[in-house]
Amino acid sequence: MNIFQSPLFKIPGYRRMWFSILFSNLGGQITLLALPLTAVFLLDASPTQMGLLTAMEIAPFVLLSLPGGVLLDRMQKLPVYIAGEFVMGLSLLTIPLAWAFDLLTMGWMYAVCFAIGAVYTIAGSASQLVLTQLVGRDKLVEAYSQNAIAGSMAEVMGPGLAGILIKVFGAPLALVMDAILLIGSVAMLKGIRIHEQVPPRSTWKDRSFKAELMKGLNFVRSHNMLIEMAVVVGAWQFFAQMALSVQIIFAVKDLGLDEALVALSFVAMGLGSIMGGMAGPPISKRIGLGPALILGIVITSIGWLSLLLLEGYLPSIILFSWMLLCFSWGATLLFVNFLSLRQSYTPTELLGRMTTTMRWLITLPAGPGAILGGWMAEHVGMRSSLICAGVGTLLVATIAYARPRLRSIKQLPTVNQTNDS
Repeated sequence: MNIFQSPLFKIPGYRRMWFSILFSNLGGQITLLALPLTAVFLLDASPTQMGLLTAMEIAPFVLLSLPGGVLLDRMQKLPVYIAGEFVMGLSLLTIPLAWAFDLLTMGWMYAVCFAIGAVYTIAGSASQLVLTQLVGRDKLVEAYSQNAIAGSMAEVMGPGLAGILIKVFGAPLALVMDAILLIGSVAMLKGIRIHEQVPPRSTWKDRSFKAELMKGLNFVRSHNMLIEMAVVVGAWQFFAQMALSVQIIFAVKDLGLDEALVALSFVAMGLGSIMGGMAGPPISKRIGLGPALILGIVITSIGWLSLLLLEGYLPSIILFSWMLLCFSWGATLLFVNFLSLRQSYTPTELLGRMTTTMRWLITLPAGPGAILGGWMAEHVGMRSSLICAGVGTLLVATIAYARPRLRSIKQLPTVNQTNDS
């Protein structure tokens, strides 16, 4: 199957955005492995510290999402997106520099993770809005699926590249490659042309920042479907982060995998994302967007539970790889449908505030989940975090399916529809 035959690639600018996503995600795969491995092997981080490391990356979503949404609705989104890629590259470069001068500490790692989270919060929201501007609302499901394929290609290639770089140069220096790839992402994005009308800066003083912030909150609050999706995905985030915050240290200290085997296992994440990205639209069309979202949650739960149930019966690398495949497969299916539904409910002038409000709502539980997962792993046992993640996400899916509103959504609504109509 030639993905470039999709009509999306005939849309001016989309091909550049797709390659930007590929470069950025390829670098992200290096960081996904190099950051926690630096903490575990060089700084001897405890499970609680690993939970805090994850929480520091999540914290900016809670602190900056709402004001960021107001600013995004006042500004052109593409320059914000480009600036975010550049700032992330600079932040990552500080880690090998600090390591070279023997200044690297967990405090430094927390600061870099907070900076990365801030970029994801503001520039990540901007990227979603740029996509909507490029392809239009009616093509969002296909566009998010194509973007997921770019991400999953990076997840297939990235772990191998990361493993080689970490083995040869060490985890801190591997981050230099991520910075180089982010420069490539910036180069792709700078070739995109979007003509966007934004309020003149001279009118900002006449518009109440608080009133505009509340308008975004009130819009989400007035749509029961948006609230229900935020609750479901937020609850999934809480339990998922319990496992994600400790999965690297679990693989190294409990399963006995070294850096190379951990990197090899992460190839399975790419395969799972490809499955989710390519099968996502047919599944959504066949069973409906709401049921497909719930199915994604179930698949992630299967990964964590099967790892624990089959431990001792299969080699550790196979079990860990299977868990990662289920997570990426399920999470891709979940978010392709969640993001498409979320954007489709919202008028253009409120997209920025709606996007950041929803991201704020679904990440509020993520930080506590990461911290609790790290604490439980250290004081109760590593497997306790994985058990809670598996059982908790399965419970979330069961409750979501028991409620008729979400499971009844079969196709994208029009922007004028509300969930109360």
